[in-house]
Amino acid sequence: MVLLAVSELRKKYNQHEAVKGVTFSVQKGESFGLLGPNGAGKTTTIQMISGLFLPTSGNIEVAGIDMVKQPKKAQGRIGIVPQEIALYQTMSAKENLMFWGRMYGLQGLVLRQRVDEALEIIGLTDRSNDKVETFSGGMKRRVNIGAAILHKPELLIMDEPTVGIDPQSRTHILETVKRLNAEGMAVIYTSHYMEEVEFLCERIGIMDHGQFIASGTIPELREKIGDRSRIVLTFTDTDENLEHIPAELAPLVEKRDVQIHNQQLTVFHKEPQAVLSELIQAVSRQGTKIGSVDIIEPNLESVFLHLTGRSLRD
Repeated sequence: MVLLAVSELRKKYNQHEAVKGVTFSVQKGESFGLLGPNGAGKTTTIQMISGLFLPTSGNIEVAGIDMVKQPKKAQGRIGIVPQEIALYQTMSAKENLMFWGRMYGLQGLVLRQRVDEALEIIGLTDRSNDKVETFSGGMKRRVNIGAAILHKPELLIMDEPTVGIDPQSRTHILETVKRLNAEGMAVIYTSHYMEEVEFLCERIGIMDHGQFIASGTIPELREKIGDRSRIVLTFTDTDENLEHIPAELAPLVEKRDVQIHNQQLTVFHKEPQAVLSELIQAVSRQGTKIGSVDIIEPNLESVFLHLTGRSLRD
């Protein structure tokens, strides 16, 4: 059953089109990863899906409810964990959750029960009466998640929820999301950490320049590069122009399988060991100094780099 249906979604700011005809869907109970380099249009897409921005054109339906025509009704089905901390620092964790619960229309015994449940899920029952300003960044993000799930949404949208936090909180957040999803809550998850998306998500959509350039399960996306590994050469001459290198490698590899970014040369090849020596010699003949060489087996990061020409954290 389709929970979220997005069709031909567009967003324009003056002459700049940030989102260009995006179409995708999320099934009830599914975990969907949304990936893309900075400026790809992910956050703008999420803001439209959650009703914070009106689209220039296109349709968004949450559980069959039109987000543009009935935003309040549609938003009641969604929980949002934004990039920024959305909490009152001088209030306790419990007071924050009570406040946000009332914003969702909860009250009385139901409100108190939901707050207690949320504190248990995020692992902060023992710190419930402490002021948020005394919490670490990771603990604050956990309270952010608690606020988003108080009304038991059908769809939880998480926009880079683990940025800049300690490993312990990061692990707790990932396990929490995994648990909520296993219990039937659909999730849209964006992150700059590929391993998080691989751990959490059944399907993945990759955005670049405001468009979806690929989507599918991880095995389906890996098929796009087949069984090719990545040969990554990192150069020491950081000021040198490297744009001439792809032409020099033409006898060895297809031009489309060569990428240069941030003083690194990446070559996709089925048999990296067979071409590595000649590859190094061809580059060295140009006077370019190589600092390191790595061979990386096919993974989701390889797919992303192949499709966008950039790594996820760029």
